[in-house]
Amino acid sequence: MSNYGRHFLIGAAATLLAATAAAAQLLPALPLPSVGTSVGQLPVAGPVLGTILGSSEAQQVISPTLDSVAGVPERIASAGQATLLELRRLRLQQLIRENRGELEAVEGGLPVRRGVLVAIDPDSASLQLAARAGFRILGEESDAELGLRIVQLAIPRKMSARDGLKRLRRAVPAMQVDYDHVFEPAGGPLLPFAASGLAQAGDGGGPRIGIVDGGVAAHPALSSASIEQHGFAGSPQATGHGTAVASLIVGNQGAFRGAARNASLFVADIYGGKRTAGSAVTLVRALGWLAGKRPLVINISLVGPPNQAVARAIGALRSRGIGIVAAVGNDGPAAPPQFPASYPGVLSVTGVDASGRALVEAGRAAHLDFAAPGADMAAALPGSGYARVRGTSFAAPLVTARLATVGSADRLAAEARPGKGRVGRGILCGACRIAPRTVGAK
Repeated sequence: MSNYGRHFLIGAAATLLAATAAAAQLLPALPLPSVGTSVGQLPVAGPVLGTILGSSEAQQVISPTLDSVAGVPERIASAGQATLLELRRLRLQQLIRENRGELEAVEGGLPVRRGVLVAIDPDSASLQLAARAGFRILGEESDAELGLRIVQLAIPRKMSARDGLKRLRRAVPAMQVDYDHVFEPAGGPLLPFAASGLAQAGDGGGPRIGIVDGGVAAHPALSSASIEQHGFAGSPQATGHGTAVASLIVGNQGAFRGAARNASLFVADIYGGKRTAGSAVTLVRALGWLAGKRPLVINISLVGPPNQAVARAIGALRSRGIGIVAAVGNDGPAAPPQFPASYPGVLSVTGVDASGRALVEAGRAAHLDFAAPGADMAAALPGSGYARVRGTSFAAPLVTARLATVGSADRLAAEARPGKGRVGRGILCGACRIAPRTVGAK
């Protein structure tokens, strides 16, 4: 490396440390990052990083809540890849820090359920070997719809999940085992809302659509919709994210019109009002329930790492001809590819603004299929009213609605229109965007 290159790297590292230290003074609960990760992964954002990280907008992204409508503020989105990646790291750290009794970090700082590993379709011999290695069965369940059996194993006391996984794989190399990763809504908060009841079931005769998300709140735009909800982390709890996603599919009030208003919507709430509840095992249970409802398509506006149990469930759904649409996330293209959007057969969706330009904060997947409106648009707030929303979470349900309507990805490709930037095979449902001013969105 040249002397210039060495001086550049040293200066970049110093800039990042100084910026992060400034942010730490404003966010004292958050630990400083190591130089090795941030500097080694991407260009440094310079002095802007400290300014952004210390802002109230950044704090909203770092500490999102389920009872708010998701969306990355535009100033944060345009701050650059370094800032987006750092905010992602801080968000995951904060989630784990605030829930140490339930979560711990593994490789890449990813949150997983503490003290638990997940075995997929283990045989009795493998379970006996696991017991000899110090692992005991916490519970097991079989899903006939998915043809999948999951056994939850307790990690030996005082052993981390990372060390437990290494020990179990050494002791039982033939067993398919993974962490119980936690999945997040694909975005951060925009506006809080007052407590609201759940949307009630109505009569529907259109295409059957499933969504895995938080619960859907009552709203005038959903009063005539056919919505059935079921909770997998306790009773369903209304969330801003789930309400916004549902409204973009089946909402209908004045100028606000969802993209598949006559659809029958089946909502699987994997959070029950708690961000820590959206684990891989809970997600698999939700997918099994939705499979029994015989939907044409399932929308997943959630993101997480690759997980073997979730991959098996997605594969089972695809083998039955059920379409899966997933958002690519909003942590920027420097973040790791997100799942389930990256699984084969899943339609991965990014967002575009009103000019048809790909959102700068859009994440990446192993493949990118389509884009849809994901900014400069409105979605329902729990209770009443509308909010401006931004993010790939809100592009995915529009593609879901179109897939349920036309029936195949090939037909979607035929109606896709060109866009600017990374939009996959093109933009779908461009006319589905509801301009915020037309509904008085906040």
